[in-house]
Amino acid sequence: MAQLFYRYGAMNSGKTIEILKVAHNYEEEHKPVLLMTSSLDSRDGVGYVASRIGLRRKAESIFPSTNIFDEVAKIKPQPACVLIDEAQFLEKHHVYEAARVVDELGIPVMTFGLKNDFRNELFDGSRYLLLYADKIEEIKTICWFCQRKATMNLRVNNGRPVYEGEQVQIGGNESYYPVCREHYYHPDLHEFEESEADQA
Repeated sequence: MAQLFYRYGAMNSGKTIEILKVAHNYEEEHKPVLLMTSSLDSRDGVGYVASRIGLRRKAESIFPSTNIFDEVAKIKPQPACVLIDEAQFLEKHHVYEAARVVDELGIPVMTFGLKNDFRNELFDGSRYLLLYADKIEEIKTICWFCQRKATMNLRVNNGRPVYEGEQVQIGGNESYYPVCREHYYHPDLHEFEESEADQA
C-alpha cells in the first residue's frame, strides 16, 4: 500500500544522499521515479538535487504555483515513486497534493528535509508533513561540536551564532552547523575557529 513518507534530519545528516540512493535502487529494478525539489534551493542551480559529497542529479522544480498532483497525474507511464528533496520548503497545498498522489494514484511519495529552522521553529512544509505523513522517520547525525545527536540547526554569520532573522537563507557549512541542544545555546565557535586555524 502506498504511503506518504517524511524523512527529516538536521543539516549534514545525509538526506540528499539518501534520496539519491532511493532513486538509484528503484531504477536498478527498472522502476521509474519522479525526482522533485524546491525551487528555493538554488545552490547548485534551480532544478538540481546535489549532495555535499559531489553527487548531483536533475530534478523537477517545485514552485509556489506547482500542483504536485497534476504534475504526477500527467506522466505516462506513471512513476513507481515520487521523491521530494528540500521538503521543508513545501507549502501546505503541496503537502496535500502529495497526499492525494498517494491516496488517489496509489503512488508512494517520499519527502526529505529539515524539520526545524535556525530559530527552532517548524518550516511550513515540515509542519504539514508531520500532520499528513503516514510514516515519519529521523535521519540522524552528530553535533558539530560534540558526540551527541544533532537535533537543531545553528546559523552562523562572521563567527557568531544568529537566532533572529528571515527563516529562509540558503547556505551550507559556511552558514549552518548541525548541533545538539546544549551547543545550540552555547556553541564553542571561538574554540572551533582556533582549532581550524591550527590545522591550516
